[in-house]
Amino acid sequence: MTRSEQMIMLILKHEGGYVNHPNDPGGATNKGITLKTFRRFIKPNGTVADLKALTTEQAVIVYKRNYWDAVLADLLPIGVDYTVADFAVNSGPARAVKVLQKVVGVTQDGQIGPATLKAVKSKDAKWVIKMVNAERLAFMKRIRGGKLWATFGKGWQRRVDAVLARSLQDAGKSATIPAIPNPPLSLWQLILDLIKGLRK
Repeated sequence: MTRSEQMIMLILKHEGGYVNHPNDPGGATNKGITLKTFRRFIKPNGTVADLKALTTEQAVIVYKRNYWDAVLADLLPIGVDYTVADFAVNSGPARAVKVLQKVVGVTQDGQIGPATLKAVKSKDAKWVIKMVNAERLAFMKRIRGGKLWATFGKGWQRRVDAVLARSLQDAGKSATIPAIPNPPLSLWQLILDLIKGLRK
């Protein structure tokens, strides 16, 4: 399974199954995918019944094309990729990218380009992950406050906390360089003897 597939499966766990909550402005969704998105990527004339029958394989296609690829997650550092892609699912790719750009200090145009990639890679991945998730949560509270936050806030908080934890975990693994064991004394002696020989 590719990195994108692994992360999309995590996103799908957060999204759950078919939901049509009266307080959700997105309307009917299945695996987090709205009928409008389903029609765009899977079936142009799809119905709610078609949406209910959405398969995991179809959902992965939607998330890969509409969110993961839209933020060029394959080019982002490990950990940052998942943080930005999951943010994109909830708030749109442009918003997620603008927040990433704000954090790393480049023009906020909502498009991942060479300048953004260079700036992201020049920063500590764990710091970027923490800052983006903090900005994401603040944005959700600001924009979706009041009744929406009262209804969905605890779930959103848990999701951001889970994304933060997994992203930091993955960033830590990718940044870990295996320690080189100390060579035996005889090897050090061999190296010293070689150096002495070169100096003669």
